[in-house]
Amino acid sequence: MDSEKPKLLLTTSPFLKHHEDTAYIMWQVNYSLVPVVLSAVYFFGLSAVLVTAACVAGAAVPEGLISRFVRKKDTLKDGSALITGVLLALTLPPGISLWMAFVGGAISIILGKLIFGGIGYSIFNPALVGRAFLQAAFPEAMTTWSAHTTIRDFFILRGDNLALPFFKAEVSAITGATPLAQMKFDSEFAELSDLFWGSTSGSLGETCSIVILICGVYLALRNVLNWRIPVSILATVFILAAILFWIDPAKHPTPTFHLFSGGLALGAIFMATDPVTSPISQKGCWIFGIGIGILVMVIRIFGGLPEGVMYAVLIMNGVVPLINRVTQPRIYGTRKKET
Repeated sequence: MDSEKPKLLLTTSPFLKHHEDTAYIMWQVNYSLVPVVLSAVYFFGLSAVLVTAACVAGAAVPEGLISRFVRKKDTLKDGSALITGVLLALTLPPGISLWMAFVGGAISIILGKLIFGGIGYSIFNPALVGRAFLQAAFPEAMTTWSAHTTIRDFFILRGDNLALPFFKAEVSAITGATPLAQMKFDSEFAELSDLFWGSTSGSLGETCSIVILICGVYLALRNVLNWRIPVSILATVFILAAILFWIDPAKHPTPTFHLFSGGLALGAIFMATDPVTSPISQKGCWIFGIGIGILVMVIRIFGGLPEGVMYAVLIMNGVVPLINRVTQPRIYGTRKKET
């Protein structure tokens, strides 16, 4: 009987397989976002919980409907919709109305993901697509920031969370300018310790940069993100900020101010490293990250808005196909085309 078994088994590549699949990667990112969300809850209380829940619900509803009635496959289990909702929430002000957050989550999934064919086919980061929509549709709500507090004020709402659609709730909340807005319009620079630990006004994801960086190290060690992208972004911002600070220290803040202010840490770790919307080659990742860093500084210094991470990532998402084409490695055994 043994003689009848084939002595040579022929199969096609690939021969090496990893246990990591899409769901594994998505849930690793979701796990790493838990400390970031808890930090937001510490500084913004119940409002952070409600906004996050609304964004996740807005992302899950269209994802669930399409998966059940169109694709006949449950795609909610892979965790990608949860990531989109949580990341969108982390880019929003804590006092935004819940119906706006829900709409933003739905737009993120519909226009940022499903319209392109689902997971793996997106051109732009879905969460940032939703935020860009909210920024254009509700600019006042997206630029009204609540002052940070502590967990002792957990049940105090930070804004118009409970406002009905197209109505403004009468909720008294203490507002405060973000560090980047103070730099841009008042030439005031926040203390580095406040930026580092998150004791400033801003979006839910602008709190506690140290937590975000630690989560990024965890994802890099788990081989879930390409470390070249955040390193190139942060290094570019640091170098450009150092040059500006050297030229005019009275006008420009220190490089560390730019690193730990705004949504740079969140964008560099969780937004730009999206494997679907980032380059596939290592060289391309360096180019991609450097481009984001340059655009962030150009918008922050010369643009009309104090923050530019969202637009920088979206613009470079659109350049990714060109980057992939230019940096495509030569196939082994072939010669480089002569120009």
